[in-house]
Parts: sequence; C-alpha cells; structure tokens
Amino acid sequence: MRSGIIKVFIVDDDEAVRDSLTMLLEAADHAVETFSCADDFLRVCSSDTRGCIILDVNMPGMDGPMLQEELTHRGLQLPIIFLSGQGTIPVTVRTIKAGAMDFLTKPVDGEVLLARVHEAMERCSVRQKQAEISQSIAARLATLTEREREIMMLAVAGHSSKEIAQRLDISYRTVEVHRAHVMQKTGTSNILELARIATPQKTQ
Repeated sequence: MRSGIIKVFIVDDDEAVRDSLTMLLEAADHAVETFSCADDFLRVCSSDTRGCIILDVNMPGMDGPMLQEELTHRGLQLPIIFLSGQGTIPVTVRTIKAGAMDFLTKPVDGEVLLARVHEAMERCSVRQKQAEISQSIAARLATLTEREREIMMLAVAGHSSKEIAQRLDISYRTVEVHRAHVMQKTGTSNILELARIATPQKTQ
C-alpha cells in the first residue's frame, strides 16, 4: 500500500455494499480501497497507512470489533466508522468506547456517511501533522550532547544559569555557551518554546 495517499478503506464481506459505497465516495473525490475481510486489510495496513476505515461489524472470521482491537494492539490509529445491518447497543457502546468515530446502521444515509468520512479525514490530517511535528522535535533533540540535554532540562525546570553552574560545578560562561547551543540546535528563541519541546522528554 502506498504511503502518503489518504484513502477511505472499506472492509465489508458484502460485495454489493462495497460497490455502492465506492461509487458514493469516489463521486465525492475520495480515493477508495476495498477489502472483503479483515485479514486482507491487515496484510497491507502499516504505520504509513493514512485515511479512515468504513468497517462492517459482522464478517466471517475476524469481525469488525476484533479488527478494531487488533489495530489498537498494533498501535495503528485510523478513524473507524462502523456499519451494521443488525447492530446491538452493547456492540455499539463497546466500539465507541474503544475509539470508533461512529456506529451507523445499514442502509446508511449517503450524506451522513460523507459528512462522517470528511470529519474522519480531517482527524487523520491532524494526527499526521502532529506526528510530523513530534518527529521533527525528536530529530532536533537528538542532536544535543549529553551535557546540553542536562542543562536544557535544568533550565526548563526553572534554574538560572548561575544555579546550573553551581549544581554541575562548571563555569557560568560554560552554561551560557551550552544554552546558546541548545537554542540554536532546537530552533527555539526563548525558554518557553524550549520547555514546550523538552517536556515530553521529561516524561519518557
């Protein structure tokens, strides 16, 4: 599966449903890929997969909720819209609590489905941007030396350069040089910006 292309993935064992949903979604300019079972989708799904899933509840073998659990287990956060011809309240509650965007019944209203898909795509885009930002921050922090990282964490904890110098038994001037290097390498201009990108490192 090519990465970077945001698609709507339809996972449903009913060919007629797959065909009708594909026509609806492609008419709305969505890229669509269909699968007749959960196993087929899992074979091609990876961390690079972008988009949302329209997922049938009842399918032979691995059903919809089971696929949802497997995706969660693999750390794959794709927005899921469940479709079912015979959904029950317990199943609906279970899937929504597990993170599904919605649980719609067949036959589904086309406008309602398109609205939910649009929302799911927006959510996917936000997640992708957040992931790119996190990767960029991680790459910048990785350029820091051990001493620079140590000084950075003390600085964002509120310690002055004088206090850091005393704590580490180094000169004030050395601390200032390291702080300047930290700011340059991380692309930050003040301690508040630095704290925002350094904070995740404190919780790891």
